[in-house]
Amino acid sequence: MIVVSDTSPLNYLVLLDVAHVLPALFGEVIVPPAILVELTRAETPDPVRQWALQPPVWLRLQAPDSIVAGLDLDQGETEAISIAVALKADLLLIDDRKGRRAANLHGLTTIGTLTVLESAAKQELVSFPTAMEKLRSTNFRASRAMLDEALKRDLDRRQRRS
Repeated sequence: MIVVSDTSPLNYLVLLDVAHVLPALFGEVIVPPAILVELTRAETPDPVRQWALQPPVWLRLQAPDSIVAGLDLDQGETEAISIAVALKADLLLIDDRKGRRAANLHGLTTIGTLTVLESAAKQELVSFPTAMEKLRSTNFRASRAMLDEALKRDLDRRQRRS
C-alpha cells in the first residue's frame, strides 16, 4: 500500500503519542521534504519537532519529481499531492478541507486524522475515547458534531464486539 502524508495528521498523531499506529496500519508512509520542514518549525510543538528531527524508519522522505500545477495550496500540501499523484498512492493523509478537495479532483483517496484514529481503534491499537479526549485539547479543527459522531461510531463498534 502506498501512503503519502501531509503535515497535519503526523502533527496530531505525534501530539497524541499514537504515531505508532501508522506503520501498523500502512507500513511505510511517504512524505515530501516540505512536510519535515513544516514539522520542525520553531512554532511547532516541541514533541512534534523532536520527532521530526529524528523521524522513524517507517517514514520515507521523497522529493516530488514534478509539481501538479494550479493547486493553490501551501508547499507541503502541494508536494504531498504531487507525490501521491505521481506514485498513484492508495491514500493521502490530509486534514485540510481545501487540500482534500484538490486531491480528490486529482483522483486521490484521502483520509484525515479522525479516520486514522478510527481505523487504529478498530484494530485495537488505540483507545478511541482517550485519543479523542487528547485531540480536543489540541488546536485540531473539527466541528463538535463531527467529533461526537466519531465517538458514537466507536461506541457502537465496541458494543457490537461485546
